[in-house]
This record gives sequence, C-alpha cells and structure tokens, in this order.
Amino acid sequence: MKNILVPVGSSKNAECHLQYAVDFAREFNAKLWVVQVFNVYTKSGTLIKIDHILERESKAFLEHHVSKIDTTGVEVETRTFKGKLVDTLERVYKAFDIDLVLLEPKTNSINEEVYLGKTSGKIMKRSSIPALIVPEGSKFRPLKSIMLSIKSAIIRKENALDILKTIKAHFDTMVNILLVKTPYHKDGDHDLSDQLKGMASKVNVSNNVTTYQGTLEHFKEYDPDLLVVVRRKRGFFVKLWEKNTILKKDFYISEIPVLVLPEMK
Repeated sequence: MKNILVPVGSSKNAECHLQYAVDFAREFNAKLWVVQVFNVYTKSGTLIKIDHILERESKAFLEHHVSKIDTTGVEVETRTFKGKLVDTLERVYKAFDIDLVLLEPKTNSINEEVYLGKTSGKIMKRSSIPALIVPEGSKFRPLKSIMLSIKSAIIRKENALDILKTIKAHFDTMVNILLVKTPYHKDGDHDLSDQLKGMASKVNVSNNVTTYQGTLEHFKEYDPDLLVVVRRKRGFFVKLWEKNTILKKDFYISEIPVLVLPEMK
C-alpha cells in the first residue's frame, strides 16, 4: 500500500477524519493525498472567470486542515481538481496509482440520523478501488480482528484481496469469514480459494435472505475491529444503495470502519 487518498468535504468531522487517515498511512509508510473536487456552474454569457478563485480557496482550505493535525513521519500532499466528483476521483486514482480511498460517512450532512451521506454514497457506489469508511470521531487503533462477510467466495480478478492481505500481514490480524447462503447462491459460491483459506482463522456459513441480514445476525458474535464486504450488483448494499444516502437505522454497524472491496468476479 503506497498511496492513500482522502477526499475532504466541509463536515465538522473533517479534521478528525484527516488525522485518522494520516495515522493509518503512517502504519504502512504510505503517501497521503488530500484532495478536494470543486465544480463551477456558470450562466450563459458570464464573463467573470472564477475557476482560479475557487481553486485558490480550495487549496487554502485543505492546507489549513492539514496544518492543524500531526503529520509526523507521513508525506502529505494537497491537491484540488475541477470537475464532476466521481469521474474526477476516478481519474485521480489512476494518475496517482491510489491503492485505497478513505471516506468519512457523511461529508456534508447535518442530519444526525444519516450514516452515509450523498457525497460519500456516490463515491462508494462507483469506486473502482477499495474504500474504507471511517466512523465519525474515530481514532486510529490497530486492527486485530476482521469479519469478512461475503455471498460468494469466487475470485476472478487479480489482486482483488491485496489490500486485505496487506492489513492482515501488517497487524497480524485474525480474519473470520462469514459465507452467507442466499436464495441467489450458485454451486461453487462457497468453495474457498487458496487465498481465502490461507488467511482465514475461522469460517462459518449462514442461511439468510441477503448478505446484509447475515452480517447483522453474526456481527456481535464476531465482534470485529473491521468489517469487510464486497460491492456487488446483488451484494451487501444492494438495497441500501438504491439511494445514495444511508440512514443509521438501516445500517447500525456504524461504530467500526467498513472496508468495501470492488467486485471480485
């Protein structure tokens, strides 16, 4: 893990989230890219160009936040970009060879009932790289126990589990796998690959309507420091992500980080 990206919004949790990102990056000797994406909507015929003003203000905003946290031992670079949020971030991922994006659950929502706000929700739905959702107010601590909750153990994409293997190796983490057997399961879905067998401390199978329900049923039993799920068309957040916003009442596993891996097939 060499490059970690943190999109910074205007939430009251921005500095706390940024400190967590710095502390996380320090563990892996990774470079931290702190970015903000802005867009400009102008009326036809407008002569005043404000791009450079917004870029300057955005850059100053980022540098102000970075100046207020402890970045000792971590290379931190701030960048601003103009464009549509998700499309721009995807270009940034490729340009800077980003391995992981760290998201705060609600970047600009003032609704205390919200778990994942619209901005983070949009990024999560379309992110092509692993994304770590860090709860508000979290302070970094070593990840000693991981719950990997999946519907299918079939892995066809190369390097799909690299980020998970890196975390496990670094912290000597115990990885407990929950295989959820849903009405949509197919033969072979629960045949563990050598990669998964090599990292699993314990494997359980649960029969549930959805992966999400299976995870909620066994979450207290596993009591993990990190929950790992896979973003699939019929996966963990399939119902929750019909809208970008997710409420805490619909996702009450909101006190630990959640690592969302891209589709593995």
